[in-house]
Amino acid sequence: ARKASRAARRATPRAAHGMTSAPPVADTALVNDCINAIRFLAIDGVEKAKSGHPGLPMGAAPMSYLLWNEQMKFNPKNPDFFNRDRFVLSAGHGSMLQYGLLHLAGFDSVTNEDLQQFRQLNSVTPGHPENFMTRGVEVTTGPLGMGVAMAVGLACAEKHLAARFNKPDCELVNHYTYMIMGDGCNQEGISNEAASFAGHQGLGKLIALYDDNKITIDGHTDISFTEDVCARYEALGWHVQHVEDGNCDMDGLRKAIEEAKKVTDKPSLIKVTTIIGYGSPNKANSHDVHGAALGTEEVAATRDMLKWEHEPFVVPEDVKAAFDHTERGAAEEAEWNATLAEYTEKYPEDAAEFKQLISRELPADWDSSLDALSYEPGENEAASRIHSQSCLNALATTLPGLIGGSADLAPSNMTLMKMFGDFQKDTPAERNVRFGVREHAMGAIANGMALHKSGLVPYCATFFIFTDYMRSAMRMAALSEIGTIHVMTHDSIGLGEDGPTHQPVEHLASFRAMPNMMMMRPGDGKETVGCYKVAVKSRDMPSTLALSRQQLANQPGTSVEGTAKGGYTISDNTPEGETPDAIIIGTGSELGNAADAAEAVRADGKNVRCVSMPCWELYEAQSDEYKESVLPAACEARVAIEAGCSMGWSKYTGLKGKFIGIDTFGASAPAGQLYEKFGITTATAIDALKEVM
Repeated sequence: ARKASRAARRATPRAAHGMTSAPPVADTALVNDCINAIRFLAIDGVEKAKSGHPGLPMGAAPMSYLLWNEQMKFNPKNPDFFNRDRFVLSAGHGSMLQYGLLHLAGFDSVTNEDLQQFRQLNSVTPGHPENFMTRGVEVTTGPLGMGVAMAVGLACAEKHLAARFNKPDCELVNHYTYMIMGDGCNQEGISNEAASFAGHQGLGKLIALYDDNKITIDGHTDISFTEDVCARYEALGWHVQHVEDGNCDMDGLRKAIEEAKKVTDKPSLIKVTTIIGYGSPNKANSHDVHGAALGTEEVAATRDMLKWEHEPFVVPEDVKAAFDHTERGAAEEAEWNATLAEYTEKYPEDAAEFKQLISRELPADWDSSLDALSYEPGENEAASRIHSQSCLNALATTLPGLIGGSADLAPSNMTLMKMFGDFQKDTPAERNVRFGVREHAMGAIANGMALHKSGLVPYCATFFIFTDYMRSAMRMAALSEIGTIHVMTHDSIGLGEDGPTHQPVEHLASFRAMPNMMMMRPGDGKETVGCYKVAVKSRDMPSTLALSRQQLANQPGTSVEGTAKGGYTISDNTPEGETPDAIIIGTGSELGNAADAAEAVRADGKNVRCVSMPCWELYEAQSDEYKESVLPAACEARVAIEAGCSMGWSKYTGLKGKFIGIDTFGASAPAGQLYEKFGITTATAIDALKEVM
């Protein structure tokens, strides 16, 4: 009877947003059992794997229970339900916390067997949460602080779409982003960048719970981290609260979350002081419980301490009934579907655009605006950053999900969409995002927007050199399999007088080395259009466009279609069926040098093929037959020219070929002088062609 009454109490569907949260469970013993179930699933998972981080889940279990069982709206049988609340575990090392919550809430993606395969090959419960591995995990986290910034991106997406589509009589977009972060997250600079941006934007639907357990791998945080975190966040424009006993004060936690939801013009930080490894008699409140299994004896002692009498991975039936969100989630989604139907009837045009967005399919004619751009030789010649601006402004008219901006370099990156204003606290429906000088957070915020799964196509921009600040976020885009577009201008020594601190050298090679990243360097207007077409189409692979500051000539023979293949012939005087005497390959601003050098050597009676290779990754995806048609093995006389380092080019030039580029830092001087100084010229290319033949 007791179990039946508990189940009955929990079967009542929770009200949707705009009304009230689920009432707290009156049975405090059941609440305690639910919290301990979270703890011991984590303890048992880490113990079985002999690897992992049990301490955070043990301390953060109470706040997690309240979020998932009393506050959050989601449908475990449809993890992509649009108006669900989003949850981010920025302290991703505590991943067993998230897997346990998904399992207890009723997600089919994490079974009890999956929990027992924690950190094992091919399991859906990897060492850190991965959105591409586990349904219900919104974002991939692990590098500390990254989840903070991606949560900001999720909240930005919600605020933007709410401003675009909500009506006074019909609220279509209304959900929260909840995030749990730790001491390490707050020490990483990316979290401060993101929190500053969130405060500026007034992201009232973002609620961060800071697991203040005062332990990191080295020991107690007072050896390196003694600042007043609450004061910092308050200064950044956040609403701040402190729950001093996050392990036992459930009413205090409930009240803090409810108070945070009442504040609509600021993001909220709830500092929750906890004991890491709560319940472990000998390891709680120490770094010993942070990143290692408790050990057989300590697990037994912890079971005794918390009076948990169940075998490993066993969840009592009344806890399952109390935690399962299936019925409530179905009711929440059904209520939203009814709202969508009402909205569709009242506002059919807006509804059509909204449905197209959340379908995550591109509009049928999305690239028609790009097709209208014309870049014949001698026509509309400019730097590729100017071509990029034309592409972005064309896409703004046909791609409703396009949103993005620059890290305080919009006039240089040329990334403003002229038909829109600025996404700001009071104008969130606009689509130009002013990220400020926050490159690292910018990249992660853009990733969060993409991972909102609402059809937004985010782009972000800075000088190519400053990818050094945001590389981790770019890598996370590649790992997370999302199509963030990185618009990177001033791509070589061609930027000139700013000197070697601002001149990329090794950057092209570094991103070509990154898995699942398209590194693109277009050589003229048509290739820039081609790169944008590929980048927008690719919703599961990010792209980086390296764009010139200096003007480029539009080359005969370039094409949008060729660009999509990554490498292709733009000119060749070799008779059909014969092998060229030499091949020269160029990219970006040096494609013109390659074309001119080929033409000059042809005047000496040689058969020379000129190949443009704007994207290695696209080229490598082509068939062997196609690649042989572009770079035939029989032609070993090859030259490549690119204003970057030589690393990787031998794959295409071969042992007998030559590369013209730069393997040192640059210098401060006008661009023309630098190209002469480093020998990246047409004359050098001509000499190299003659030498390799």
